[in-house]
Amino acid sequence: MKSKTFAAFCLALTTALPAAAQSYDRVVQAEVLPGWRMENGHHMAALRITLNPGWKTYWRAPGDAGIPPRFDWAGSSNLEDLEITWPVPKVFDQNGMRSIGYEQELILPVEIAPRRNGKDVKFRATLDIGVCRDICVPQQIKVSARLPEDTSKRDPRIAAALAERPLSEKEGRVSKATCRLSPTQDGLKIEARIQMPSTGGAEIAVIETDNPEVWVAEANTSRQGNTLLASTEMMHVNGQPFMIDRSGIRFTILGAKQAVDIQGCTSG
Repeated sequence: MKSKTFAAFCLALTTALPAAAQSYDRVVQAEVLPGWRMENGHHMAALRITLNPGWKTYWRAPGDAGIPPRFDWAGSSNLEDLEITWPVPKVFDQNGMRSIGYEQELILPVEIAPRRNGKDVKFRATLDIGVCRDICVPQQIKVSARLPEDTSKRDPRIAAALAERPLSEKEGRVSKATCRLSPTQDGLKIEARIQMPSTGGAEIAVIETDNPEVWVAEANTSRQGNTLLASTEMMHVNGQPFMIDRSGIRFTILGAKQAVDIQGCTSG
């Protein structure tokens, strides 16, 4: 990653912020789909985000032209833990920069582990998300709902969103993932080799780390037969030195036919 690329990314976020003062308060709406109580005692609910025509919002790794989403569950009660399942996103081109996200509607399944089994969950969420059309605009939306413990009827909208998740490593027939890390002037370079069948068309590899303060540039992706090659650079958002745990590196391979989620890589 070049310093000027990262600077342009930061500038894009900075210039988007004042736009929140303009009248963009009706371009996106959100609600909670209450869902159902699962056999394991967890509750499956979802956040439903709807956008006006022409607008889109972003995946957890939004690309160089996107705004990272943030969620806050403060104010919820009887909530011990939760896990979000992200459906496979689309890849967009914004003025020569890549962004990754959704248009029209996003149903985001949320599996909640209650603190006390057999009791209702009071679910509150504050969504800080970016929405874009000709301009990117930060938006904050607050939603809440009571999730009753005595409901078992599955919501087909949530079930469909769960089915749209990327394939696991086993489902995607990933046999091996290795990565080599080397220092650069600004941070670290990562070169990954993933043995897996093609996901179709021009594949895109999105690389994330478990450190939210490490920014990862768009990866260059190519193939050598049954091996996918992906390389990019990382840097700390504050310019500080950092270390990377290979087990915390996450690869999402987006292809024309399917997507595959891969957690971790070994030295190679």
